[in-house]
Amino acid sequence: MTAVLGTRPDQGKTREKRPGRWSAPPRPVWEEEPSRAGQAGKGIALGLACLAILFPLWIVIVTSLQTKRTIDEAGGLVVIPKGVTFVAYQELLGGGQVQRAALVSIGVTVVGTLFSMAVSVLCAYGLSRSGSLGHSWILMTLLATMFFGAGLIPTYLLVQALGLTDTYLALILPSAVSVFNILVLRAFFMNISQELVDSARIDGAGEWRILFRIVMPLSRAVIAVISLFYAVGYWSAWFNASIYLTDQDMMPLQNVMIQLVQKQERPVGLSAQINTGQLSPLAIQMAVMVLALLPVAVLSPFVQKHFKKGMLTGAVKG
Repeated sequence: MTAVLGTRPDQGKTREKRPGRWSAPPRPVWEEEPSRAGQAGKGIALGLACLAILFPLWIVIVTSLQTKRTIDEAGGLVVIPKGVTFVAYQELLGGGQVQRAALVSIGVTVVGTLFSMAVSVLCAYGLSRSGSLGHSWILMTLLATMFFGAGLIPTYLLVQALGLTDTYLALILPSAVSVFNILVLRAFFMNISQELVDSARIDGAGEWRILFRIVMPLSRAVIAVISLFYAVGYWSAWFNASIYLTDQDMMPLQNVMIQLVQKQERPVGLSAQINTGQLSPLAIQMAVMVLALLPVAVLSPFVQKHFKKGMLTGAVKG
């Protein structure tokens, strides 16, 4: 017998360690192991960076949840909370200018994102087909707009000539399309296997069916990322409303927030509560900031997993 009793055939062999879910990936052979001082330095730097980001956000949220007495005792912004009250949010969402502005921002963001994505996807898919009509000329024209622009005054005169002033279309059409987003989508579409598209075309599928049944399902990552870019842009936009709108009832939430923070104006319907001492103007300002940041903070984690695949694959390999 060649094997010794009490031993296993695989005894003495080292098993390969597999990285766990939260463990770091294996390092290349040419990369040295980090020292304890280096790891500590990285941890301290990351901790300070997170603190610099989260501390102002903490102050804004805490101040919006405090009473007028607590804010007066703190002399302004509150760092350590003393109880929680939602009076500011109840008054803001109970009607008036802020609620109307929030509804305007939501409507413009949803409609604008859908319109921008429809135009961008169609344009990017057409440019990804090398044999499409006017492919080179259209691509060069789009690239030229990234470096040369008409300027603010010609753009305003064009919007005015089209009759878009004091309309919600003025908040969507002037910034509806981003050439950078189209180029990212185009690069991602070009990475899709041409054999797959050719096989679908042999089976009788047209361009529309190829786009909606093959290209778009395979491009969910980049579509999610670009949709988030457009949505954040529409939600955070304030400049178009400031130059194209004169009716205060049509102003989006960002413009109302600017009026509150910079000009110290009070939202319609809250003057009585502020004058009687029931509300603090600072709590109202902080609550509006929280409402403006809330949608982006809620949606970003759901799209975060698509950033690496959507952006890097579309931009590097293209």
